[in-house]
Amino acid sequence: MGRGKRQHRVRYDNPGVPVPDGDGGYTHGWEPIYPAIPYFDVEILPATVRDLERQTAGTITAAASHIVVGDYFAGVTIQSRVVRLVDGVVFHVTGLANRGERDVTMALFCQEQLT
Repeated sequence: MGRGKRQHRVRYDNPGVPVPDGDGGYTHGWEPIYPAIPYFDVEILPATVRDLERQTAGTITAAASHIVVGDYFAGVTIQSRVVRLVDGVVFHVTGLANRGERDVTMALFCQEQLT
């Protein structure tokens, strides 16, 4: 895939340290995975059934509404989220694939958070 298709700037976040919520429970904030890198350029595609079957052959993933493709970054897990910087839209990672197992490109299967 050419880099020209990566027209979205995003930030990857992981759950932060648990903070008391005042009702006896805890809440998790979000922290950037790697604050020294302010953004990553990615391609965000709507996920079709055909795309998911092709991308996830031999793996199990939850439902996804979008596929986010970008450079491989080891800190991203199924606990992570992707935040599109231009409008703040949040995508929760439900599955991921390290294309070719070469640590070069990754595809994230995400569910858009609807407000």
